[in-house]
Amino acid sequence: MSILRCFLPCALVTSALGFPTIAAAQCDHDTPPAAKAPAPAAVPCNACESFDFKKVPPVRPPTRPGMFPIPPSGAGAYNLLAAVRGEESPAPPKFGYPPFALMPPSFFDADFRYLDDPKTPPQDVFDRMKRIHLGDDWLLSVGGQTMNRYHSEYNSRLTQRDNVYNLSRFRLYTDLWYKDRLRLFAEFNATYSIWQDLPPLAIDESGPEIQNLFVDVKLGELHNAPVYLRAGRQELLLGSQRLVSPPDWANVRRTFQGLRLLRTGEKFDFDAFITQPVAPAINALDSVDNNQIFAGSFATYRPKKGQAIDLYYFMLDNTNRVTQQGIVRQPSTVHTIGTRYYGDTDLDDCRKLLWDTETAIQFGQRGQQDIIAGMITTGLGLNFKKAPMNPTVWLYYDYASGDDSPNAGNHFTTFNQLFPFGHYYMGWTDLIGRQNIHDVNATVYLYPAKWLTLSTQFHNFWLDNVRDGLYNVPGNAVRRDATGRASAFVGHEVDFISNFHLTRRADLLVSYAQLFGGGFLRATSGPNAAANANVLAAMFSVRY
Repeated sequence: MSILRCFLPCALVTSALGFPTIAAAQCDHDTPPAAKAPAPAAVPCNACESFDFKKVPPVRPPTRPGMFPIPPSGAGAYNLLAAVRGEESPAPPKFGYPPFALMPPSFFDADFRYLDDPKTPPQDVFDRMKRIHLGDDWLLSVGGQTMNRYHSEYNSRLTQRDNVYNLSRFRLYTDLWYKDRLRLFAEFNATYSIWQDLPPLAIDESGPEIQNLFVDVKLGELHNAPVYLRAGRQELLLGSQRLVSPPDWANVRRTFQGLRLLRTGEKFDFDAFITQPVAPAINALDSVDNNQIFAGSFATYRPKKGQAIDLYYFMLDNTNRVTQQGIVRQPSTVHTIGTRYYGDTDLDDCRKLLWDTETAIQFGQRGQQDIIAGMITTGLGLNFKKAPMNPTVWLYYDYASGDDSPNAGNHFTTFNQLFPFGHYYMGWTDLIGRQNIHDVNATVYLYPAKWLTLSTQFHNFWLDNVRDGLYNVPGNAVRRDATGRASAFVGHEVDFISNFHLTRRADLLVSYAQLFGGGFLRATSGPNAAANANVLAAMFSVRY
């Protein structure tokens, strides 16, 4: 019928639909009938108008993580292939995916709306798989990723065993919209691990799985901004990702299942959700952990460009029974209230000041103990925008509370890091988590070319309480001296990361991370327990 509407006079179309006809109304391409007298003004033919998809999907501005870099700008070659060909862009080219091998944001938040602009048309077959208009009211996008990562780990997982292995991941998604009212998003994910000398981790491989499968239904608008209800399996990425993230370094990205309410506006966003985490399974389809409920709300206000304030509340109820290193971890119910303020401002023509601060407190119940815990992170940075290689320097302090007597007393004070992207924040060896820890760290970014990102991190770790455990990136207690005689100093870590943006779609990331164990790791080492560790990794990623 939509095709007939654009070939028949509106009078015939509306007559067929049973509405009053307007004989004089014509579609733009119809030949007007000869008239002996002036015809009345034409009435627009609504039946010939397709839906305007300029604001679909209602994509939010990308959330800056902590220690964010200031990428290069101006004319230049923004990928290695363009540099080899001598092709330069006047500014960073528009693209729906970031020019980096790691992509923590979900595919359903990728913004390809620029492809509808005649000034930025599709450049290849994969671009043409985005924003396919099916008739007047439907919009379809298809895409995905192929990734391969090699690891060589010395004293892997702080054991006295080395581990050389390979991880691979294949993702494919479809995104279907009916106007701005209804969305169906589905993402298939297949992850594999080979050659491991140690048992693969749960985040290393899960075989073929459903990563995302949800429906968005538009409920209406609030202050001229759309409000959607999302139902189904879905990744969650909230704020800095210190507490809630689908960590992209994990071969099996974290996902949840449940309901989420989303409001996206120009200056103010709001989410509310109730979900259950999905537990990876190697020999079966992934399913939710029925012993956990994760719910909360998250609001972001952007007072000006480049600055934002977050305010959030999370509730995690976990009835699983877990004991690690003699510490009873679960069951518990923990509530988290937090806020974050971050942004940048120009100091002068040559320097930009950067800042990032986040604070959260926790309360709740663990057995007969009341929970009272907290975390603080604060960082200041400088970007020297006119200096060679566009350097950005950050200095941070991170703190998450521990407990001096984890299984005794009326209070339990170890912070629960929830579902974080720890790899990005707490060192690329993936051995330290945001629990019972002090971390004084620095990060430097350099851009020798617009297609090459170099960064280095330096960490100094201390335990907050020496009788509590050392927790790793997943939040598991992996070392402990219950007597408290060991030193609180965990050690130093230095990380080197380089990302080569090879083409618009392909990236190569090479990283090396070395942990030099301090007094605590040396005192708790022994058979099958090491004090030092390092990780060499090379990741090749293509997104389409």
